[in-house]
Amino acid sequence: MEKPDHILIVDDDREIRELLGSYLTKNGLRASLASSGRQMRALLEEETPDLIVLDLMLPGEDGLVICRELRAGPFRTVPVLMLTALGEEADRIVGLEMGADDYLVKPFAARELLARVRAVLRRARMLPPNMQAGESAQFLHFGEWRLDTTARHLLDANGTMVALSGGEYRLLRVFLDHPQRVLTRDQLLNLTQGRRPDPFDRSIDLLVSRLRQRLGDGAREPRYIKTLRSEGYVLSVAVTTQGSTE
Repeated sequence: MEKPDHILIVDDDREIRELLGSYLTKNGLRASLASSGRQMRALLEEETPDLIVLDLMLPGEDGLVICRELRAGPFRTVPVLMLTALGEEADRIVGLEMGADDYLVKPFAARELLARVRAVLRRARMLPPNMQAGESAQFLHFGEWRLDTTARHLLDANGTMVALSGGEYRLLRVFLDHPQRVLTRDQLLNLTQGRRPDPFDRSIDLLVSRLRQRLGDGAREPRYIKTLRSEGYVLSVAVTTQGSTE
């Protein structure tokens, strides 16, 4: 029997925390509950979840700080769904910049959270275009960089590892699989997240900005990921492939 996905819910509101935990469990998932960043860290020491539902406002420290901590440490590839209060548009944008994979605005229906959780899990497990299960490990070289497709991390010219979040890795793979080709924001959103954007969706722009930072790419004169006004983005350098045994 397939093991159910494990969801870690971090929210200081006991009623919301227990309601969501119960609802996810009834729908075939396994839920762990934490009321603070401290409790979350204790649970992470015991087991790595498949996804973290993280409230923006927590006692002692906020979700933005915790999300940034997760993205900088050993749990950087665990998807994060951030919960925000209505009207906190700036915080939602910062949350995406800090590495959250998606956000949901309170108040919300439990079934909506379940749908978002399943969608984020599907995106996290989607193989990038042109990569099939069982494919041998490869290094994708572009400019002074190479991407290890097995470990899912980036290596600079000196071989120093640059950690990538799940969203950053998927976006980079899309660019590397379609080098020197203009990709619209809608195409990038569909290829990386499997959904269509709404008119105010800025998630791809924020993800591109984060990826540029990883590559040391300036926004004004980027070397790798260039912006084409009213068209989209393009990886402007050639990509070569090398097997892991070479």
